[in-house]
Amino acid sequence: MKPSRLLPLIVACALFIENMDSTVLSTSLPAIAADLGTEPIALKLALTTYLLSLAVFIPVSGWVADRFGAQSTFMTAIAVFLLGSIGCAVSGSLGALVAARFVQGMGGAMMVPVGRLVLLRSVPKHELVQALSWLTIPALIGPMVGPPLGGFITTYFTWRWIFLINLPFGMLGMALALKFIPNIRDATPPPLDWVGFALAGGGLGAAMFGFSALGRHLIPTEVAVAALCVGIAGLAGYLLHARRHPQPLLDLDLFRLSTYRAGVVGGSLFRIGIGASPFLLPLMLQIGFGLSPVQSGLLTFVSAIGAIFMKTLAAAILRRAGFRRVLLWNALAASTMLCAFGLFRPTTPHLVIIATLLVSGCLRSLQFTSLNAISYAEVDSPRMGQASSLSGMMQQLSLSLGVAIAGYLLEIAGVTLQQPATAVTNFYWAFLGVGLISMSSAWWMWHLPRNAGAEMAGRGPANRAAESEAEELGAV
Repeated sequence: MKPSRLLPLIVACALFIENMDSTVLSTSLPAIAADLGTEPIALKLALTTYLLSLAVFIPVSGWVADRFGAQSTFMTAIAVFLLGSIGCAVSGSLGALVAARFVQGMGGAMMVPVGRLVLLRSVPKHELVQALSWLTIPALIGPMVGPPLGGFITTYFTWRWIFLINLPFGMLGMALALKFIPNIRDATPPPLDWVGFALAGGGLGAAMFGFSALGRHLIPTEVAVAALCVGIAGLAGYLLHARRHPQPLLDLDLFRLSTYRAGVVGGSLFRIGIGASPFLLPLMLQIGFGLSPVQSGLLTFVSAIGAIFMKTLAAAILRRAGFRRVLLWNALAASTMLCAFGLFRPTTPHLVIIATLLVSGCLRSLQFTSLNAISYAEVDSPRMGQASSLSGMMQQLSLSLGVAIAGYLLEIAGVTLQQPATAVTNFYWAFLGVGLISMSSAWWMWHLPRNAGAEMAGRGPANRAAESEAEELGAV
């Protein structure tokens, strides 16, 4: 088989288990909570910890691959992810599950970025677009298969198997990587900004863990507040450090670019709301509406079908309407659909829920495609690696914030209405809250220049090359 197909399929093994793992877990949250003897809302820590681990370690993934070799790093990353999966499967408490999810995130942070790096450095440029198109297949299939698979396993077996199904896919990926992936490395990698990594990674980890744990689900409130304060101090220290370091870990000057600022900052606000959905929706359907995990999974997976369908239309829509118009109006439409989830009731016909989720999946897919592309419209080639790392970190951070904020909205609604946090009416207010946060991203899109990303959208010179670049970035 051609390298343009073989290498992407090897990397796809890692991408598939990472995407499937998260969606499988979301469907199984109520069952896991019952088995571990904790509240379902407390399991937001299991989701946020994984995403946070990704955010902390993604920025150093490229340097690690250059230093130790792409093949070695890729195989080690899969092994770490599988080790974390085993830890999740045997967890007997919330603390053990959270720790194992952090280990999983460490592996996931290295798997996919390093896999993409292998493609970029191994596949000829004229075959790169085809290679990336093969790579996107498991990224789309994973979220589609995950919810019904997780529901089936949880209903008829035990939730612990949702982590063990990662093992055969991961071992297959390691075997293929050992045989076919070259151990590419940089002979003279630049020095890593260790101080910056300690300040940014440690600060981000402490701040987000403290913020997520404030509800006394795992540690006392005083410890959570202390962690939050230490994390904020670390992040402030990184801002000072980055101004003085000649090669900082994260190049914050990228935010001076209007398109990058809108794509990353505005996109983060949009992703906060979207990141809350995989946490809120299965809980509402199962705890609030009384559906089984299988029924919940069969309803929620349709949003992935909508996302796949929109991938075929995104480039044409951007070419016709332009980035600014699409990003502005689609942000409002997608956020409105998210608020509409709060209008679901136990008596709502399943066909109405399916249709709403299908349309929502289309809209959010279009927004993600547009955000991923516009973020790089003004970034020159030497800064592309830095831009990608910073953007990837912000994406995972915003998704983690979405889960944490969703949990707090449920608790606040419960206290206000004097009822349990997982009472069905609380979900209505929580969806309204996260939907409004997503809607606030439209302000950043409104301030984009009218011709932002014109060439990339195929509305200016070099239309064909720009169109290919937009499709490629959107697919990734």
